[in-house]
Amino acid sequence: MSVSHQDKRQALKARFARKEIVTAPGIFDMISAKMADSMGFDCLYMTGFGTVASHLGLPDAGIATYSDMVNRVAAFCGGTKTPMICDGDTGYGGLLNVAHTVRGYEQAGAAGIQLEDQEFPKKCGHTPGRRVIPAEDMVRKIKVAAESRSDANFQIIARTDARTSLGLDEALRRGEAYAKAGADVLFIESPESVEELEKIGRAFDMPLLVNVVEGGRTPQLPPAELQRLGFALAIYPASGFLAVAKALKDVYGEILAQKGTEGASGAMYSFSGMCELMGFPDVWAFDRAHAD
Repeated sequence: MSVSHQDKRQALKARFARKEIVTAPGIFDMISAKMADSMGFDCLYMTGFGTVASHLGLPDAGIATYSDMVNRVAAFCGGTKTPMICDGDTGYGGLLNVAHTVRGYEQAGAAGIQLEDQEFPKKCGHTPGRRVIPAEDMVRKIKVAAESRSDANFQIIARTDARTSLGLDEALRRGEAYAKAGADVLFIESPESVEELEKIGRAFDMPLLVNVVEGGRTPQLPPAELQRLGFALAIYPASGFLAVAKALKDVYGEILAQKGTEGASGAMYSFSGMCELMGFPDVWAFDRAHAD
């Protein structure tokens, strides 16, 4: 059953209003998107790191363009029924670019866009060397983003990377300014302790996003604990592509060493299951219906 993009946006906004934490897996290609979509999540998260890596084979370091990414947004959202928040980096330029990006992501089917206050070219969160623009410049970006959407249910997620370079107090000050500018969800990137997570949760009465990165700067806590601390959305952007990379290395190593996959068959998804996930039963039914 297809679900309209408008219905997805309404569903996500209503889900946040329930005050029960949403867990969103990171998707990065159509196989990961289809798999996550089939499992009953309330929200999916299009990871910039994973999407740039899978689509271009490059680091998430400001190299991917708006065109690269909006085409991925359209493919992911067009092929799934679950609301999806999509990484929009810095908006790919100045204020006019931000307006164009928000309209493009919304038209492509995203339920929300994440915009961050890094300098261009941006760097992936939880990596060193991130620098932020003046808070006032990001406030203008958020105001333009909120004005540019045509659907009020389209979520504007404002991310600040100020914690790593300028400290938590500055990150909280920026979060407050971005909320006043029209952000629907705040994302204070890379808190480094449970105490910092608690402080973030106490500081705001609005949906808060926490980024759970295996091996990253932020402590990994169970969703129930994150909810208790005040978070509405926990994203797991790297989990999928890290698992896939490990599985690929293992099975390709088996092929290289053993000249076959007999010893790795138990670690692989079934071919019949993959055919079903990709929609082959509909193709076969069509062929039968139109057979000579």
